[in-house]
Amino acid sequence: MTSRREFLKTTAGGALLAGISPTLARAAELVVQPRTAPLDVLILGGTGFIGPHLVRYAVARGHRITIFTRGRHDAALPDNVARLIGDRNGQLGALEGKRWDTVIDDSATNPAWVTLSTELLERATGTYLFTSSTGVYYPYLERGLDESAPVRYDADDPKDGSASFGVAKARCERQTLKVFGDRAIIVRPTYIVGPGDTTDRFPYWPVRLARGGEVLAPGRRDDPVQFIDVRDLAEFMIHLIEEKRSGTYNVVGPRATMTAPTFYEAARAALDAKATFSYVDDYDFLAAHKIDELIPWAMLKGNDYGMMSVKNDRAIAAGLGFRQLATTVRDTLAWWPSVPETRRAHPHFTITPETEAKALADWKARAG
Repeated sequence: MTSRREFLKTTAGGALLAGISPTLARAAELVVQPRTAPLDVLILGGTGFIGPHLVRYAVARGHRITIFTRGRHDAALPDNVARLIGDRNGQLGALEGKRWDTVIDDSATNPAWVTLSTELLERATGTYLFTSSTGVYYPYLERGLDESAPVRYDADDPKDGSASFGVAKARCERQTLKVFGDRAIIVRPTYIVGPGDTTDRFPYWPVRLARGGEVLAPGRRDDPVQFIDVRDLAEFMIHLIEEKRSGTYNVVGPRATMTAPTFYEAARAALDAKATFSYVDDYDFLAAHKIDELIPWAMLKGNDYGMMSVKNDRAIAAGLGFRQLATTVRDTLAWWPSVPETRRAHPHFTITPETEAKALADWKARAG
């Protein structure tokens, strides 16, 4: 099992992420009204999770796209996408002597990388959009955090993966703002979900519900959950550069507060799944069974108390839209068979069938 903190450590370390399959690309063909004034856009990244959705949507809008990657992963991208090869870790020669209207930094968790790219591209582009995270607010000691909340640039506990990740992203933001000022755009997504997910966090739910039977549903009745469909994130990012926006935006969904039980029921209904829920609301019991998250649910206490109640008003006012949860759930399940068989056979779900069965049996025994 891979915990959230272990995943954050892996991400902060620059782990390689798998590309999008041709099957997914065909399923995600877009019919979009193109822009009348195409932009030249450089995307630092483009073959991971967000990148392919971002590239395809931007091309469908009529923009000219260049991606900069190490060339280690392929992705089903449009043929007219220009590809530059290099490495964020100092090998930026392919970017020299070129100009773009906008740069979208979609691959950095290392502040040193952002220092190199922002300083090199300061005069080569109009705006610079950095993809950050609501993790910059960690520890989430209160609810209702908005973009004005302070962020930390130093971790109190270097062994805390969430703290290290949040601090790294905050330092990346600071560097972007230092160089680009009012030409900078910062987006802070929450948990990103949907087709092409390079983690096994959210896919757990459509896969588990499709299997049916008795399903452990963790959390208290009023626990809020937050997530953003990767396609809504990508479309909002392109919208921001088209509108020549600047500033910082929490890219958080859903539009209105959703509780964990509401999520479970809606996801089941979306799949017409033959599943029943056994609700387990005792945090101590869940912790004893090593169930502290099943994204988008997470145990909301201590440093994670306000994690699932970040405010999204500013992004909504700027044009952030939201797909129906049913669409996200169905599309994720439809995509899942296209991932490598080895991953599907041994997914890194936070909870295994054995863990779930043991927890359900113990819960019933305690109640009975």
